[in-house]
Amino acid sequence: MLHRKKVLLKVIILGDSGVGKTSLMNQYVNEKFSSQYKATIGADFLTKEIMLDNKLVTMQIWDTAGQERFQSLGVAFYRGADACVLSFEKLDTWRDEFLAQAGPRDSDAFPFIVLGNKVDKESERRVPKEKAQEWCRGKNVQQPIQHYETSAKEATSVEEAFQAIAGSALQKGQEDDIYVPETIDLSCTSSKRESSSCC
Repeated sequence: MLHRKKVLLKVIILGDSGVGKTSLMNQYVNEKFSSQYKATIGADFLTKEIMLDNKLVTMQIWDTAGQERFQSLGVAFYRGADACVLSFEKLDTWRDEFLAQAGPRDSDAFPFIVLGNKVDKESERRVPKEKAQEWCRGKNVQQPIQHYETSAKEATSVEEAFQAIAGSALQKGQEDDIYVPETIDLSCTSSKRESSSCC
């Protein structure tokens, strides 16, 4: 029986349409920003490898559609997630839906992080920083949810936020052992061959 460490983190980005989920993902993974808005249809994902705690971690970052018509796809995308990034407008709705559909073992300890995006466009902000911080403190008695004020356009705190969520996921024991069963060689031929005949 062989075991090997797997350091793959599935991170889901949730939030309403237009809050900058795709821009945050693209800024973090590709260090690029586009001011052209294009709604995500269903979901998309990118991967990025990082070194964290002397481990090579592959982050699989899922960008989900914010429109209500795609929310029924949630179960398929949320299952198996190691962490969740909430880019806010309606935090309660998204967090509760994620927990209900993803079904993590310990919903109180599940790693969440809240990103208040578009700090470069204060007029477009839908939730004040203070309200987001208050919400984060009130959601988890054991440890408040982390909160970052970000700008995908200017790369403000994007790297730090994703590093923090990766660290939280690893700390919560999300690094899994993958069981690799013993293999059976089907190409071996027996020294004695049985003959069969049909009538």
